[in-house]
Amino acid sequence: MRVVIGGTLAGAVALGTFAVVSAGAGSSPSTAPRSAAGKNLARSTHLSADAAGRAAQAVLDAAAKENQRVSVAVVDRNGNTVVTLRGDGAGPQAYEAARKKAFTAVSWNAPTSELVKRLENAPTLKDIPGTLFLGGGVPVDAKGGPIAGIGVAGAPSGDLDEKFARAGAAALGR
Repeated sequence: MRVVIGGTLAGAVALGTFAVVSAGAGSSPSTAPRSAAGKNLARSTHLSADAAGRAAQAVLDAAAKENQRVSVAVVDRNGNTVVTLRGDGAGPQAYEAARKKAFTAVSWNAPTSELVKRLENAPTLKDIPGTLFLGGGVPVDAKGGPIAGIGVAGAPSGDLDEKFARAGAAALGR
């Protein structure tokens, strides 16, 4: 069985290599794909996974000092989760709420406590999928724009959640 699988795999690799070589062999400079010019590309700044982990741990440390059980999520500029940590004893709802708060904060580049106030004038904001308009989310900025969001959930109030999220953001400045 191993020989058949190995032989099949070797054949597939050889066939794939042949197809790639054959496809490139007939290309002339006029038909070869062109690389994108610099004017078609944009650079963006991202928070590293290591930095996101440090920020998340700083949140849990700050919450532990106040005997609070929370979960934290750090999302990138595009709202994709980079890291989540569930603190010991955090409620089951805290994980998802933290992620949504982080997403909401980075999406509008504003703390979620400020966004709650905007609901008075634009109540349908809360209907946007994946968002949560409760205190506890803060954006992380670099070079004049948001690069991440930190969301915290599980403390008895959004004010405490946000305090811990700010501790995570502050840890990135060290």
